[in-house]
Amino acid sequence: MKLQERLGGANIYLVGMMGAGKTTTGRLLAQRLGYSFVDTDAVITAFRQRPIREIFAQEGEPAFRELEQQVLAQVSSYHHLVVATGGGIVLNPMNWSYLHHGIVVWLHVPLAVLCQRLRQDRERPLLQEQPLEERLGELLQARQHLYAQADLELRITLEDTPETVCDRLLETLPCILKPMEPC
Repeated sequence: MKLQERLGGANIYLVGMMGAGKTTTGRLLAQRLGYSFVDTDAVITAFRQRPIREIFAQEGEPAFRELEQQVLAQVSSYHHLVVATGGGIVLNPMNWSYLHHGIVVWLHVPLAVLCQRLRQDRERPLLQEQPLEERLGELLQARQHLYAQADLELRITLEDTPETVCDRLLETLPCILKPMEPC
């Protein structure tokens, strides 16, 4: 039985830190599965017609997290989606009720790789204050136990390309679906 049939239209939610590659991997994965792709941050940006950093600055993080929950609630009612979520979506326990309508995949990227990927990024509102490595380390430490609640953890290295991450994900997904295939 093909993977698409075994998925039965279940959404795949990609979680992980900013810079983990959720959007890039998500687009590739959706294309390979014949699914549609949704980026929750892009939906929020389009809805509010301004960048996330401005939403954070003008309305605060709690208001952004509320928008994020509303978007996730709407997205979870659809099927055949690969959804790239914001890095902090796991912070709200209510969001897990929506995420568990599908398959949750944690793109687990080491801190050093995140720092390398985000070193030049000046758009992320949560990275504006402290030194990059210190701030990312704090965020990762606070969120890691939440990301670990995902159905599948995919460890990513510096050498991994979006294509190899997508390939590994497609190879690993059948292992968590019923009935189990040998992995």
